[in-house]
Formats: sequence, structure tokens, C-alpha cells
Amino acid sequence: MDTEPLRVAVIGSGPAGIYAADALTRQHRVPVRVDVMDRLPTPYGLVRYGVAPDHTRIKGVARALSKVLEHPHVRFVGGVEFGATLTRAHLARTHHAVVYATGASVDRRLGVPGEDLPGSVAATDFVNWYCGHPDSELERFVLGAEEVAVVGAGNVALDVARILVKTADELRHTDIPQPVLEALAASRVRTVHLLARRGPLQAKFTAPELRDLLALPDVDVVVPADQVAIDPADVGGPAPELHQVARAARTNLRLLSEQARRAPRGCRRRVRLHFWVRPEEILGTDRVTGVRLERTRLEPDGHLVGTGETEVLDAGMVLRSVGYAGVPLPGVPFDPVERTVPQEEGRVLDPSGRPVRGDYVAGWLKRGATGVIGTNKSDAAGTVRSLLDDAPALRSAVPAPVPLETVLDELGIAHSGYGDWLRIDSAEAEQAEELDRGERVKLHGWRAYRDVIEGD
Repeated sequence: MDTEPLRVAVIGSGPAGIYAADALTRQHRVPVRVDVMDRLPTPYGLVRYGVAPDHTRIKGVARALSKVLEHPHVRFVGGVEFGATLTRAHLARTHHAVVYATGASVDRRLGVPGEDLPGSVAATDFVNWYCGHPDSELERFVLGAEEVAVVGAGNVALDVARILVKTADELRHTDIPQPVLEALAASRVRTVHLLARRGPLQAKFTAPELRDLLALPDVDVVVPADQVAIDPADVGGPAPELHQVARAARTNLRLLSEQARRAPRGCRRRVRLHFWVRPEEILGTDRVTGVRLERTRLEPDGHLVGTGETEVLDAGMVLRSVGYAGVPLPGVPFDPVERTVPQEEGRVLDPSGRPVRGDYVAGWLKRGATGVIGTNKSDAAGTVRSLLDDAPALRSAVPAPVPLETVLDELGIAHSGYGDWLRIDSAEAEQAEELDRGERVKLHGWRAYRDVIEGD
């Protein structure tokens, strides 16, 4: 076995990137050194900035990921944005291979008139805001509308609805930034409409997420009885809305049917579910005032079509939550339709379908925004197997890598390290103690991060 380590750069410090580093350090075929890079000074990606603050159990994944970053052969390099100053050509001098794991960071659009009106925003922006992403401005969300429409029927849509209708007191124990908590305390939102293009059996949210919504103590969840009046014995039948239904959908149907039979309790806040509707137009002149919805149905072949029947729903804000999409990286092949990097067994493919030597991909950028956090573990392991199979050729192509610090210094890139993240981590724990708010309260904004890293 070669004694010189195989040097691998991982772009992105979310679960996919860290699991790739984990797979590299657990194997015994070749010695490795891994640099996990991120443009942020904080690791963990969507675990930190995508998981709702009240999902504390899921956030515990960060503790497992931290053990990978603390491995002696893994280094976290924050404050480095691939493609902005540091390019693939630079990494060709410093590493034998690069694993791209930047995820799917933008929302998919609805493609309807009025989508760009003030008050029509991506759910990803709202998630970034309440999760304390440093790019998100506090003033981005004022929450002055009494009625809000959330377009989508996945877990993120349910997260968004839940955060909108929870009280500030219910969120105090979470890590939500203090200014965001204060903005939510002043919220005028009273009704959240969840709009699903298909029926209850096709909804993408999972039973645990649905249970969390239904269990809110001071929120009426209104489920249309006629839309969930489905005999469980008919599920899997020939009708297009019943055919090829996932097993988990039966649990959702049971929960929704039980909720439909409950009388509203007269709570101050409510969530209304609407199935078989899709936005046809977002209404308003200077800002959003409503949504024109078209009723939908499934064709015998399973395609969704509009019925031509429309209705107008009052709403002062629309949040679209219809999926995440990958963003192209400079110099890296990209499929604009699938919004992923073309690949085979984790090897990046050029436009002619041939592997790009030294380039690999993992996570959502590889397979699209599917699966749960744990899915990234097996996904990353598959990519790493391909990388290790290629190790002899990779070594030959870059026989003497130069230190990464040399190139970063040449480019004038001031980067941060794992120690800087630990200082941010400690500052957030101290803030929580000062505010009497649980284990941590996230810092808000780039200035707060810089002050901690620079010791101000």
C-alpha cells in the first residue's frame, strides 16, 4: 500500500459531504487526508439550516457528524466558496480527487403569473430565515398577513405551516435565533392553507410529520372530509388516484380521516388542508392578495390535469414548497433538466458520457432531492468505492500535491477552521444560557459570526 495519503477535497459540509469523508476514513485500502470545504464557517448543511428548529431529535445527527470532522485525517475548511475564487484548476494542484456534495439549495418554481409579486416567496427562503442562515436578512419576513398559502404537500411544507402557527412560547426552547423568535411572536398569521396538487394518498409528507402537525395543542387542523373519504380496502385499486399507492400513504389516510371527523375547537390559529388544487395565478398588484386555484384530477395514465374549475383563495403571502433543485457549479458538468450532475456510480461524466478524471459527486447533487438524511450515507459510500477503485490513476495524475494553504494564501482567501466553528458553537450555548432558552440559540447574521471568529 502507498504510504503517501490520497488527498481528497469534499465540497460541501452537509450530510452527504461528511458521510463521504467518513467513508474515506473508515476504509483501509489507501491512507487518506480529507479537506471538507464550505463557504460558511459552520458545518452540517441542511441539518443546521434546513431542519425545523423544533425537530430536536433530528438535529442530534449533528453530534454524529461532528465525530467525523474531529477525525485526525479530516479537516474542516470554512469560508471557502468553490468557483468564486477557488476553482477546479486550483484543486488540481492540491488534491488527487474532488467530491462535489453541495446539495440542492434552491426551490423549484411554480411557473404561474404573479409568482414574483412581493409576498410570493420560496419556502426555502423562509426555512433559511427561521433556521438562522447568515444569508437571510431579518427583515425578509414581517408576517403581517392573517392568511398564508403554502403550496406543496411534503415535509418541508408541513414544517413551514407548523412554525407559522406555533406560538413563540412553544419555540422558546429551540435554537431559533432570538430576533426571529421575536418576529414570530409579533406574527399576525391566523390561518395557513396547505395546497396539494394531488390527493391525500399521493402526499409526500411522512406520518411522523403529519402527527406533529395534528398534535399542536392550540391549533385547529381542518381536513376536508369529502377528500379523505376513501375506503382503505379500495387503496391499490384500478382508479388512478388509488393505483400504485405507497404503503406509508395508508397511515396518512388513517390519520387524516380521523382528523376530518373531529370538530374544530375554536383555536386562534388553524391549518386548512386542500387537496386536488394547483395555483393557476398569484393575484395582486403591489403585493400578493390571493391565489386563483384550479381543481385537478388524475388521468387513467396517472398524469395530473386541470379540470377547468377554479376558485379564489384569499392570502397575503404565498410560500412555494414544491421541491429543491441543484445549482450548477463552475466548470462542473450539469444536467439543467434533472438539476443534477451527470454521473455513473458517483463518477462525474462529461457531455460525451465519459468520466471526468478526479471528479465525483454525492448526495442530492448526484441523485436529486430524494431520501432522508441517512440515505446520504449509503449514497456517499457508493461514490467513495468508485473513487478508491480509481486511486492508482488519480495518484499518477497528481504525483505531488501542494498544500491547500499554499494556494489559499496565493489567492488571498481568509478561511476558517473547525476551531472557529467550536467558538461559534460555544457562543450559541452561552447565548442560550443568557436568554434562558435551552441548549443553544443560533447567532444571526454574518457580522455575528465574524465577531466570534475574530474575537470581538
